[in-house]
Amino acid sequence: MATQAAASMAVNVGHFDDPEDREGMAHFLEHMLFLGTQKYPLSGEYHAFINQHGGSNNAWTGTEHTNYFFSISADVFEEALDRFSQFFIAPLFTADLVDRERQAIESEYSLKLKDDIRRVYQVQKETANQAHPFAKFSVGNLKTLSGEQHQLREELITFYNQNYSANLMTLCVVAPIELSKTQAMIEAYFGNIKNQDIEKSYHDTPLFTPNELGKQINIVPLKEQKRLSLNFHLPAVERLYRHKPLTFISHLLGNEGPGSLLSYLKLRGLANNMSAGGGVSGYNFKDYAITFQLTDKGLANVDTIVLATFEYIELIRTQGLESWRYQERANLLNIAFKYQEQIKSLDLVSHLSINMHHYPAADLVVGDYRMDGLDIEETQQLLALMNAQNMRLQIVAQDLDTERTADWYHTPYHIENFTKKQLQAWQVNGVRAELTLPTKNPFIIEDAQTRSEPNVAAKPLIIHQQPGFTLWHKKDDHFNVPKGHLYLSVDSQVACKTPLQAAMTKLYIELLSDYLNEHTYQAEIAGLHYSIYSHQGGLTLHLSGYTGKQESLLALLFQKGRERAFTEKRFTQIKNQLIRNWINTTQTKPISQLFTSLTVTLQKYSYEPKRLADCLEDVTLEDLNSHIDDFYEHTHVEGFVYGDWLSTEAKSLATSVQATLSKVSQPSTESTRELINLTGCKTLFRELEVAHQDSAIIVYYQSTTSTPENMALFSLLNHTMSSTFFNELRTKRQLGYMVGTGYLPLNRHPGMIFYVQSPSAGPLQLLEAIDEFIADFNYAVLQITNEQWETTKLGLIQQILESDSNLKTRSQRYWISIGNKDHQFNQRENVVEQIKQLTRADLIRFMVASMRSKNSDRLVLYNTGEQHKQQTQLNTRHVLTDLRAFKKNSKKFQL
Repeated sequence: MATQAAASMAVNVGHFDDPEDREGMAHFLEHMLFLGTQKYPLSGEYHAFINQHGGSNNAWTGTEHTNYFFSISADVFEEALDRFSQFFIAPLFTADLVDRERQAIESEYSLKLKDDIRRVYQVQKETANQAHPFAKFSVGNLKTLSGEQHQLREELITFYNQNYSANLMTLCVVAPIELSKTQAMIEAYFGNIKNQDIEKSYHDTPLFTPNELGKQINIVPLKEQKRLSLNFHLPAVERLYRHKPLTFISHLLGNEGPGSLLSYLKLRGLANNMSAGGGVSGYNFKDYAITFQLTDKGLANVDTIVLATFEYIELIRTQGLESWRYQERANLLNIAFKYQEQIKSLDLVSHLSINMHHYPAADLVVGDYRMDGLDIEETQQLLALMNAQNMRLQIVAQDLDTERTADWYHTPYHIENFTKKQLQAWQVNGVRAELTLPTKNPFIIEDAQTRSEPNVAAKPLIIHQQPGFTLWHKKDDHFNVPKGHLYLSVDSQVACKTPLQAAMTKLYIELLSDYLNEHTYQAEIAGLHYSIYSHQGGLTLHLSGYTGKQESLLALLFQKGRERAFTEKRFTQIKNQLIRNWINTTQTKPISQLFTSLTVTLQKYSYEPKRLADCLEDVTLEDLNSHIDDFYEHTHVEGFVYGDWLSTEAKSLATSVQATLSKVSQPSTESTRELINLTGCKTLFRELEVAHQDSAIIVYYQSTTSTPENMALFSLLNHTMSSTFFNELRTKRQLGYMVGTGYLPLNRHPGMIFYVQSPSAGPLQLLEAIDEFIADFNYAVLQITNEQWETTKLGLIQQILESDSNLKTRSQRYWISIGNKDHQFNQRENVVEQIKQLTRADLIRFMVASMRSKNSDRLVLYNTGEQHKQQTQLNTRHVLTDLRAFKKNSKKFQL
């Protein structure tokens, strides 16, 4: 049963429909529909209404579709539908907002100027058939949307009237409301959408003609990476959804177990990862991509990788088209459908409204999961198209020779025909013996049933406790799926007390995950998942999936983990890859770098990625093995088992885990999580050097205590401010595309942030705008009515108390509560009780006392964009320049 109501409208109009001289028009239209309608003319009213009532909303523009969606408390769903439906009936396209919103489009474009995904994508567009609509620039900017404001508005209205028609729209609604009442609301509010009976069709122009195929394209990224893609030009495969031949091919080609293509390449030091089945698709094409993350050796031996790929395709063609292999993949989809868990209403409506454009009504829900039998002819036809003449080879790496620069994102690239030497090198003359097809998967469950257990506890309980080891358990009695979640957090006093220790712990996790991958791939395919990730005290192992085989997977992980058979070759490759990843963070957008630095600045045992990379440079395999020995010498383990696990099974698991631990480790105390205490620091500034044209800023306010009262105060303050802040700084003042506020608890400690990334304003202007907003917000709070205030609080309360949508969400909530020492599992209820008691006067008093002064205790992180260097700089009296000394000498909160 849905706990929130949600709606999604998918319109069969996207950037493929942009006029030739107005690229980005569909995207621009999407933005404009949010800015007022005849019935609700205020530009920020819709966003404010959704936010006030505990909801969320968004939209996106794709190649052929635009999707608008929202979720909200069910008791105001009808009012929200009324507002939402007006987008498609009577939008205003207010004249003085046209220029403002094209500035927002420019900000969004500017935000991704240094995004390698966008930069590479633009090269794909530029090297495709220019007569195909895929070649159009989809985002738009001030250049493509230039001209007089009134003229652009007229074109916008014309585009809307010519393309937005009821027969091109699909609406999906999910609500805990009687169906007949929901239908009546839909008919009442959406029945007036004009139906122009538009017949939609695109020219059957091929995405790639022979002139664009048989090409190698070299692309230079900003981040250090080495990637190879083999892209095959296939026809549209949507009509084949009942048999999914391409899914089956990808299942075999993307296998990562022994004998697989990836296993072969990894053993020879040519590639670290691969994926099969990606690539863009559309009304008359599927650009099927096989992508490899290369090593240095792999980049120097591309022909070897291409030939091995063609050989594996040949292996599939000649030996792989067997019904039992197909049925194995079909069974996995069948089980996934049968035991699928509920997702958030917002995600569900968005997904289904798009499916309505692709599947007949009977298959809207099941269409993604259907595999009705192996159609050998269809599969052979697709495999036959996976040849060199029908391929484009894309290499993304630094230091490649280029002579062209792509439009819009300025990406250096080079394109040339395949040479005779390449084509000869890729000729398949048999399949090398090392390449084999996967064996039968022992982890696949034919069927599974949930088990019942009497006297199920209302909340997690400790079922095993010994020095250094505690295990919590709760049998699920709500979702009734044969799945479970197992968390094991391992704390070590040497995990991350220094940057070198933290770097080696992260390297250990990467190397272990890489080593385990081949051994656990079949389990992963069968719906048994695991992840290992680091935290401030050590590492966490999380297992999820079908309970019938989870213990087998855990035993396999422990067995292989103890082997620790890391080779020098893989150690070097994984270490270099990790260093590259850390260094590449300096190429991410400014606001992302500021968010990383926020936690690094405030958490004692968090470190800058560049510093971690520097620490790792001289580490040897011997050093790492020594660190692992030290790591496990003394540990503190806390775990949680939830789902279809009986208490007897959980107790047996606890005994097994403790026995395994006792062989390698002595009990220890839990590691402390320390957070810098900003009390008395006044406004503390830290500037980052970021190579980007935009400036960005984060202003962080920290609570003095971590009581439920302050959790309530900070979360209510954020909830009350967020939509107004967005509307004021983004919509009205156009300071940037990335604009917002957030409730941010660090180490359980409440806090709040304001953030902006701006192409138009430097840090001084951004901070002044934030301070001005905070200063004026008191008056805004005073002006709202008591009814509006209570509605605002109710919206937040409903957000906080929103029912867990599935087993995973509930397991995460319980696990976070355990980590936060909320052992009564009632912190959110306690916070809600405090929210109920808060008055407007409480909020105003807090803001006056703690936020209105420019000398308030707060942390300001910022960068100065390349185009703002000449602007007046921030006058910063308290500047944080020595981060190490600051973290060492500051007062700290401890968890």
